[in-house]
This record gives sequence, structure tokens and C-alpha cells, in this order.
Amino acid sequence: MTKTVVVIGASSDIAHAATRRWLERGWAVSGTYRTEGARVRELVDAGAALQQLDLDDAAALKQVGARLPANWDVALLAAATLEPIGPFETTDIDAWAASVELNLVSHARTIHALLPTRRRSGSPVIILFAGAGVNDAPVNFSAELVGKLGLIKLCELLDAELPDARIVIVGPGWVDTKIHRQTLDAGERAGAALARTREKLDSGAFVQVGRVIDCLDWIIGQPKSVVGGRNISAAHDAWTDARLADKLHQTGDMYKLRRRLNDWIPDARTPSEVARP
Repeated sequence: MTKTVVVIGASSDIAHAATRRWLERGWAVSGTYRTEGARVRELVDAGAALQQLDLDDAAALKQVGARLPANWDVALLAAATLEPIGPFETTDIDAWAASVELNLVSHARTIHALLPTRRRSGSPVIILFAGAGVNDAPVNFSAELVGKLGLIKLCELLDAELPDARIVIVGPGWVDTKIHRQTLDAGERAGAALARTREKLDSGAFVQVGRVIDCLDWIIGQPKSVVGGRNISAAHDAWTDARLADKLHQTGDMYKLRRRLNDWIPDARTPSEVARP
């Protein structure tokens, strides 16, 4: 079935490959890019309807829904930055806040602008991208991670509010994309991530972009009870196994931000002591 797709940041690596696949499938793809270049021209030649959009422009983001086709079935938001990279204490706080703005708030603005034009039947899906390191505490990447963690929770909150839509966030894994140049350019400010990035680049041990797009296609084909509000790992989750969909359908908290073992009480404290004001 032909679908209408909106791609924000269509010239970025994963979004570019997804756009090409969906165009080849015969889907109608529209979207935006930040800077015109060979990739943009390639997608336009292949049939994509693309226009320039700066995600730092809040006024322009408010109009994005009106500028793109209505009755869309899929919206993919692909913009991201790792910068500023470095210790929080010595990072310019305005640059830090701008990163959170791009990685979180600009996505919220874009979703807010797109929602009124979604298809009102068939459970349209909005797909976001999570970042690396959300399950531990990598040093010197606090701006990007705070933005991405907020995006993970926003995904769940909006999915709960919108019964007629699916909001999903995907962790692509370590794909060989140009965003890693930001880590290399940061040098020693990137801390241990610098050596890890160099090792990955030297070894070529990447998640293939085709696997990520296969995961996006899997998500598009799943019902809200399976993927809605979830943080899906394209690299590590067993989404090719039909049993995962059954498990997700049955388990509402799976692949979401949650505290665990909240009722754990140390032996040294009795329940009455814990309850004491």
C-alpha cells in the first residue's frame, strides 16, 4: 500500500537511505533538509519533494505542518547533534542549552506542528532517533544525552496522549555516519569516547544502515500495542523474532524508562522506619 511520508532531515545518513528505499517502493516522500548538497539533489531527482528548514528557527518550525503534505502516514525526524562535547563544568552553558534545544525542543516543536495534518485513520506513526549512552553515563556528552533522554520520555508521553497515533523512538546503534566526526573533532574533550570511536572506525564493526531501515519498516507495520511509546534498539532487540511482538503486546513497561526494585528495603531498616515521616 502506498504511504505518504514526511522526513525531517532527509539528507542525514540514515534518513537519506530510508528516503531512497521508500521512494523506490513507490511511497510519496516529502521532507526537509538543512543544507543543500548532492544528497538533496539526488533525492529530489528520485522524486522526493524537499525544502530547506533550519531547526533552530522556531517560527519556521511552527509552519512546517502547513508546508508539507497533509494526511501523512509516517513521519521520521532525524536531526541530531553531539555537540558541545566536553566536561559540563567547562562547557559554554549557552551552547549546552542550544544542544538540548535541538535534540529535544525542536523535535517537540516539529511534532506539534505536524500532528494536526496526520492521517486520522490507520494509526500514523512518528519515529524518532535515540542516542548512544542512554543506559549508562558516558562522560562529556551531557548535552546530547539530556536531550535524547527527554526525547525518549516525550515519546512515551505523547503516545499515551494520542490514541490514534504511534510515537516510537529507535536506537540505531553504532552506524558509520558523519555525526561521529564531531567526536573526532572534539579530540581529548571527548574523553574515553574518542578512543572507542577511533577503534570502531578502524575495525569497521558497524551496524549496517540497511538493518536500521529494516527495523523502521518493522515498526511501521506493527500495531500501537507493540511499538507505541517504546525505545526500540535496531541493533540489539530481537525484532526479527515474532515472539518479541507478542512479548511487547503483553508487557506495557517493556523498553521504556522505568525505575526498578522500588520496594527494596535494606535489612537494617524496618518497614515502620521507612514509613516514618
